[in-house]
Amino acid sequence: MKKSLPILFSLLLACLANAEQEKPNILFIMVDDLGFGDLSSHGATDLRTPNIDKLMAAGLRFDNFYANCPVCSPTRASAMTGRYPDLVGVPGVIRTYETNNWGYLSQEIPTLPTMLKEVGYHTAHVGKWHLGLEPENHPNERGFDHFHGFLGDMMDDYYKHTRHGNHYMRLEKEVIHPEGHATDLFTAWASDYFESRKNACQPFLLYLAYNAPHTPIQPPGEWYKKVKTREQGIEDKRAKIVALIEHLDGGVGKVMEKLESTGQAKDTLVIFTSDNGGQVNVGGRNGIYKGGKQDMDDGGIRSTTCVVWPGKVKPGGRSKVVGMTMDLTATLLDITGADVGHHMDGESLLPTLLGQPQDLSQRFLVWVRMEGGGKYQGRPYYAIRQGDWKLTQNTAFEPMALYTRANDPKEERPVETATKIRRALLEELQKHFQRAGAYPWQGSRRVGW
Repeated sequence: MKKSLPILFSLLLACLANAEQEKPNILFIMVDDLGFGDLSSHGATDLRTPNIDKLMAAGLRFDNFYANCPVCSPTRASAMTGRYPDLVGVPGVIRTYETNNWGYLSQEIPTLPTMLKEVGYHTAHVGKWHLGLEPENHPNERGFDHFHGFLGDMMDDYYKHTRHGNHYMRLEKEVIHPEGHATDLFTAWASDYFESRKNACQPFLLYLAYNAPHTPIQPPGEWYKKVKTREQGIEDKRAKIVALIEHLDGGVGKVMEKLESTGQAKDTLVIFTSDNGGQVNVGGRNGIYKGGKQDMDDGGIRSTTCVVWPGKVKPGGRSKVVGMTMDLTATLLDITGADVGHHMDGESLLPTLLGQPQDLSQRFLVWVRMEGGGKYQGRPYYAIRQGDWKLTQNTAFEPMALYTRANDPKEERPVETATKIRRALLEELQKHFQRAGAYPWQGSRRVGW
C-alpha cells in the first residue's frame, strides 16, 4: 500500500492539472477516399449517412477544406506532423515493396501524438496507419501508447485483412488475425478504447482511421441488398460504394454512441475528415468538382471536414475559410497548449472554431504527389493556390493550367492571361521545390517484419 501512494498522488495531481487546464479529449476520425459529394449532408440523394450528417450539424462544417494530397500516405503524414508531406519525407504513397514506394516518414519530425504526450495525453491509434512498415516507424515508436489496427496501405480484402499476402493487423506489435469486416473491427476497437479510458483523469487522443470507402468496394452483403432494394434502378457499381459508405456511417454512429454512453462526449473534441477525394472509376462522386482521387483538380483534394467541440464550437455553423489537413494538427496543438519547438506549415484554425474573424485567403497552399508507373514515371506533380487563383496539373507531363475560383469553381475554363499571377504562383512553387529538396523520401526500408 505504501508503494502505491506515490502513484496515486501522481494520478491525483494529473487529474487536478487537467481539470485546471481544461484539455479536451480528442477523437480524430479520418476516412479513406470519401468523395466530397458522397454524404447526404453534401448533396447525395442516393445514400443515407445520418450519423456523419449529425456530426456535420453538431459543430462547424468547413465548406472549403482540402486534404494535403489526392492520395493516402501524404495526407496522413501531414495529419501526424502539421507539415507539408514532402517536407517530412512522404511525397507519395508508402508501400510494401521498395520498387513501388514513394515515401519514408522522417525520424527528425515530431508527431502529433508525441507532442500531445508531452502535455499529458494518453495516445491511441485504431485503424489504418500507412506511414511505414519499418520498426522505427511503427505507431508505437511514433508516439502512440496504444495501437490496434492495420499497418499497410489498402487491404486486398476487408475480411482477410491482408496486402500482397502479408497480414498487417496488429495489436501493439503483435500480429493478430481477427475475424470480421475491417470497418466493424475498427469500430469495436475504438469503442473498447473509450471503455478503457472512461475513469481516467488523463485526456486522450484517439486517431481513428478507417479504410472505408477505399477499394476494394466490399460492403457487407446485407448493406448492399438494402441499398439495391431501396434505390430502384441504381447501378451495381454505385450501389456497392453507397453500401460501403453507409456501413461506414453506421460504424461512426456506434463510436459516437459509445463516447456518449461512457460519459466522455461532453469533454471530447471530434474531428471528421477524409484523406482525399472519391475514386470516380469505382462510383465515387465529388459533387460539382472536376476529377477525383489522384487528381489535383478539386475533386481529388476536397475533403468533407467538420469539428465538433461541445461548449466551445457552436452547432450548425459553416465556414468558408480555406483549410488543409495540416491545419487540423496545428489547431489541436494550439488548443492543448503543446510547445511546438519547430516550424509548422499548418495554421491554427482556433479563431475560426471560436467564431472569431480569421483571414487565411492570401497564404499559398501547395499540393504534391509522386508516383510511379507509365503515367507518372516517378516524377512529382503539383498544384498551388492563393486566394481565388489555382495553378494545377495532373501529371508532370502536362503544362500547368491556371483557374480562378471566383467565376469558375468547377475548373472548366483555364485562364490564358493573368501572367503576373501565374508568375507569382510559379515563383512560390519553386521556393517550395527548394525547401523540399532538403528532405529525403527514401529511408532504410526493412519490410516483412
